[in-house]
Amino acid sequence: MTAGTTYSPPSTPSTRRRWAGLAVLSASLLVVVMDMTILNLALPAMAEDLRPSSVEQLWIVDIYSLVLAGLLVTASALGDRLGRRRMLVTGFVIFGAASLGVLLADSPGAVIAIRVLLGVGGAMIMPSTLSLIRSLFPDARERATALGIWGATAAVGGALGPIVGGALLQNFSWHSAFLFNVPVMVVAVVAALVLLPESRSDRPGRLDPLATGLSIVGMVGLVYAIKELGKDGISLEVLVIGLLSAALLAGFVLRCLRAAEPMLEIRLFRGRGFTAGVLTALITSFAMVAALLLMAQWLQLVQGWSPLASGVALLPMAVGGLVGSPLAPIVAQRIGPRTVLVAGLAVGAAGFLLLFVLPQPLSYAGIAASLTLIGIGTAPLAVASAVIMAGAPVSQAGSAAAIEESSYEIGAALGITVLGSLAAAVYRAGLPADAPAQARESLAGALTLDNPALSGAAQTAFADSLTWFGLAGGLLLLTVAGLVLYLTPRSLDLSATHP
Repeated sequence: MTAGTTYSPPSTPSTRRRWAGLAVLSASLLVVVMDMTILNLALPAMAEDLRPSSVEQLWIVDIYSLVLAGLLVTASALGDRLGRRRMLVTGFVIFGAASLGVLLADSPGAVIAIRVLLGVGGAMIMPSTLSLIRSLFPDARERATALGIWGATAAVGGALGPIVGGALLQNFSWHSAFLFNVPVMVVAVVAALVLLPESRSDRPGRLDPLATGLSIVGMVGLVYAIKELGKDGISLEVLVIGLLSAALLAGFVLRCLRAAEPMLEIRLFRGRGFTAGVLTALITSFAMVAALLLMAQWLQLVQGWSPLASGVALLPMAVGGLVGSPLAPIVAQRIGPRTVLVAGLAVGAAGFLLLFVLPQPLSYAGIAASLTLIGIGTAPLAVASAVIMAGAPVSQAGSAAAIEESSYEIGAALGITVLGSLAAAVYRAGLPADAPAQARESLAGALTLDNPALSGAAQTAFADSLTWFGLAGGLLLLTVAGLVLYLTPRSLDLSATHP
């Protein structure tokens, strides 16, 4: 806003329009979350058609999250200044156009470019949904319920992705994994323009080119270093990139702290409740993504199930989240958000520890019980979102949304790196001493060697790794639960409306 401009906040939409607007925001989140999981199933068919090199295939997978993480802060700052609905609709258009562009993709490079554009669109969509919920629902109780529905939608998207993807890929080419987004984005653009009011910050942060560069390069470098650490272990390259990225992000934080009108309001972390909410979001994403990755591999590579059957078998996690997410804010109003956050982390920890105590060989019944508990443990994410957004005034909703979404991205990358690397180390330790390098690299590699004895040993080693993965994940969640208990004020009340 220019100096001297008077800001008039928009009137609160009617009840019907608010909840219809929430439906639009939730549907957009549903598609973005589903898109992440559908691509994983499409990779084998895509690789067979386009013949990407191993490096190209890694970039196809990773570039989306790198671009998304790098642009979250910038997109949120632009939304605060130019309009959050405008940013959301622009994200829809880019996401839909990039998905349609797959019809012209005839090389790995073209698919990588499409994934870059999808990351740009996703970076505009994800924080805009949270910012608009904050402005759509000024009443804190209504907002907590809305965020519960929003969280349940994310759980549904994670579950539907493998199922929808499996069904599409059994009947159509891999292009359908992208084209699925196009009609949904068309409807979303129209619905957003009709149902969502425009929302801007009355005190938008100053657009700072240096801070923008520091945030983009720092976040991309950090997520890249974390991913490479999980794939190849510690190396000089990863160490240098990680340290430089941390230094750049530290410079970004210092610049924001010193600015009168910062691009990202880092001072929000002064609120202990806000910090506890962000920590809960980060560690829940950390645990959930790692669990889905390893359990999906167990279902397909140890049990021999198809991708579609494996997707259906992972539903208990989504069911736990779907049932718990709308209820969590209601329960928090009765017993307090502090208790709900800590209890959710404790239930998730129980799901992980169940993997450790289950008898070997693991059965699907035990895995389903573990998935259900982990899913219920994700339900308080809705309360964490409510705590985060309650800790920020409407003018800083973009900053709060960017911080929360960044915590999800960093948490997911860290989960795969830390817990995935631990499971990989246990797996390798369980292989015969003379196992070839291909088998030591992954269970999938061992199964391609046409050696029944080695395949059986590798499958047993992978099941053992899942057991120790459960112990590590459970202890980590319990530790964070204690930290959240300490940080969250006992008196925190989500019904109090922040000005």
